[in-house]
Amino acid sequence: MTDTTRTPASRLAASEHARTVAEQADRHALTLESVLAVLRSPRLSDTAARTEAVEIASAALVELRTVTDRQRSTLLEPVTGAFSRLRADLRPLVRFGDLDVQFVEPPATGRALPGDVAHGARAIVRTAVLALVDDGVARRVRIQWDCDGRNLLVQLRDDGAGTLDTHDDAVRPIAERVVALDGTLHVDSTPGWGSTLDIALPLDPAPGAVDVPEDADLTDRERDVLRLVVTGVGNREIAEGLGISPNTVKYHVANLLRKHGARTRAELAALGARA
Repeated sequence: MTDTTRTPASRLAASEHARTVAEQADRHALTLESVLAVLRSPRLSDTAARTEAVEIASAALVELRTVTDRQRSTLLEPVTGAFSRLRADLRPLVRFGDLDVQFVEPPATGRALPGDVAHGARAIVRTAVLALVDDGVARRVRIQWDCDGRNLLVQLRDDGAGTLDTHDDAVRPIAERVVALDGTLHVDSTPGWGSTLDIALPLDPAPGAVDVPEDADLTDRERDVLRLVVTGVGNREIAEGLGISPNTVKYHVANLLRKHGARTRAELAALGARA
């Protein structure tokens, strides 16, 4: 079956499957990097290093066995929860590596993150931190997340050689992930002082990602709700993502059904997803 004949539900399922596979691959890579960081640490004896490596590997195996059975109840993640997962991912490197990683928490009132944005942001930061560990020049990195209502703002600042730019091999995988999420990346380096990576990842689909007829006479809020309905999330998740009540979401969905002449939510999602 080609992409042109897939239903919106099948495309959504395929996208979710690809995201899950990518996330599992990232977590496996992180596990291996963490085990290597422990085994290479001069702070631990051979016995202590082996014990810690076994614990990390065991925890990863438990996660691997359970993740395939775990059904996500939402496609949105609270920004603070997504950041906590990032800190947990980097904990072994922070404990046993030579890099001092400092975290600046995002505001608790920030918008919930779409699953692909949360996953992508964590992968971007992990890739950057692992590159700094491999380079061995930087001794400190500061990781900050923020939200301006429309974008997740990620900043990484190190005290390395200050020679990074967007064309470096270390930056290229980061740039590719940012572009895949329709985001922007800016690198500012000062020789001898370090580099700063500023990343903005949009929380909503790009204009035109959801084709809404001009004569549909939708309000801006109805367009926001429709974009999320197309992704398959429920009313509660839409409410959390937009900072409104579930009852208000129900009201907007009812108006969307009426304006589009749709009988069911699935039919509305299909109409909204058509290019």
